[in-house]
Amino acid sequence: MSLDRHMFADKLQRYMAQLQVTANDVTQATGISPDRMTAILNCIADPTGDEVLILADFFRCDYRFFISNEKLAPFEQTESLFRKHGSDLTREDRWAIQEFLFLCECQAFLLSQISDVARKPFTFAKTGDFFKAHGQEAAESLRRHLGYGAAEIPANVYEAFRSIGIHVFRRKLGRSTISGLFIRHPTAGPCVLVNYSEDVFRQRFTACHEAGHAILDDGEDFVVSYTKGPAGDHLSEIRANTFASRFLLPPTVLQQQSITWTEATFLDTAARLMVNAEPLAYALRDLHLIGNPQVDTFKRLKVPAGEKKDPELPDSLSQRSRERKQELLQRGLSDAYVGLCFDSYERGTISASRLAEMLLIAEVELADLATLYRRAMSHGD
Repeated sequence: MSLDRHMFADKLQRYMAQLQVTANDVTQATGISPDRMTAILNCIADPTGDEVLILADFFRCDYRFFISNEKLAPFEQTESLFRKHGSDLTREDRWAIQEFLFLCECQAFLLSQISDVARKPFTFAKTGDFFKAHGQEAAESLRRHLGYGAAEIPANVYEAFRSIGIHVFRRKLGRSTISGLFIRHPTAGPCVLVNYSEDVFRQRFTACHEAGHAILDDGEDFVVSYTKGPAGDHLSEIRANTFASRFLLPPTVLQQQSITWTEATFLDTAARLMVNAEPLAYALRDLHLIGNPQVDTFKRLKVPAGEKKDPELPDSLSQRSRERKQELLQRGLSDAYVGLCFDSYERGTISASRLAEMLLIAEVELADLATLYRRAMSHGD
């Protein structure tokens, strides 16, 4: 297949605009000379095969995206996303989203190569046009699908959603007004990014909210959710909130709380159910267990930080391991994803250099990461 240099230059220029980088930034990062970059961007010369690979690596995308018309990268989704929400995203945030989508693509590829990873595909067909009912019914259906008991509270929602085929990554974003986003990747499928800048319970709720978008907003390419939405939220936001609330706080659990609702009992319940005050207050009100005056009081309460445990940072970790794994989580590297990468390497599916690329590190850093995860770099490459 002959390369269309005009298409290549157009995609390259648009990616540079999306990620707010100049030709000089690209040349410094890739080693491609300024003269070559100018020639490529001006359609004077074709890029070499190596240059295509280098640029694809720099932009964290499939190299075939640059040389074909196939939809192999979420290019159109990110272009629309950055155009619509660009003022809310720093340059660093844009790169964080680009790396997040790269991780989703890598995870999808690795899962396609490993047949013994347990998966429980889930679909939900909406009926009627009552959005809150969609959220309620989808949450109840998913809880049954996952085998939860009527009073069971999911300990690790990230793993729950990963098990049904949603790529969930937590990543630190500079703008804390964005709690998370959902993007439908053209090859990887539904992808959810949770802002790691939020507190642990907020991240948990956000993961459920964005999963609600992934399950219920099947006609959307992307959705960005904010910590505080404007008055008169779109119906799809109300639906996603309803899904998250019903998934985390099913009525059967709340109605079993035979207690007098004081500030102390409310905070104790919130900590036990692993939610912040506001969603619990609204859930109790919707079940007529408290009134509006109590909602106004309770939703302002703060669950003590010491009560908030991260399921992906267990207490059993040493202080050094905890700090290192927290740094990795901020870049999107959960235990589940890192473990999948090392499993694939040990089975010979990927090389050491590809392993490093998928883990967003230099190859020389692999030994330290392998030690942290009690893995060995002993596969001949």
